[in-house]
Amino acid sequence: MTELSLRAAQQVLDSQPFSSLVGARLTGFGDGAATLEVGVRDELRQQNGFLHGGVLAYAADNALTFAAGTTLGAAVLTGGFSIQYIRPATGRTLSARAVVVHTARRQAVARCDLYTVDDEGTETLCAVAQGTVLSARPA
Repeated sequence: MTELSLRAAQQVLDSQPFSSLVGARLTGFGDGAATLEVGVRDELRQQNGFLHGGVLAYAADNALTFAAGTTLGAAVLTGGFSIQYIRPATGRTLSARAVVVHTARRQAVARCDLYTVDDEGTETLCAVAQGTVLSARPA
């Protein structure tokens, strides 16, 4: 995705039916980083009223992959990632901020911090993730 702008990257995200269902949007993209945001709504909560862990994992996965795509190129796939939930996610917006920490010829390693933002704009760290993203272009 090195050749893509934020607008073009958003179009790629919009082409993913699940991303549209969740209502994800890219608010940052380029130079080894990406920020993906999701508005919190009732359909995305679990039984205790917190944002579902699967939504956090989705956001981390896509943010990691888009960040790595800025260094590897447009054809990328998640090789694997882990996520650590720190505290229940509450607030009005989830913000997943990923940065590439290492890029090799065919793979990149990235980390992602996930924050919730409340109505006053206060950010609270709720999870951290790290993953490997693989180039899917032919060798």
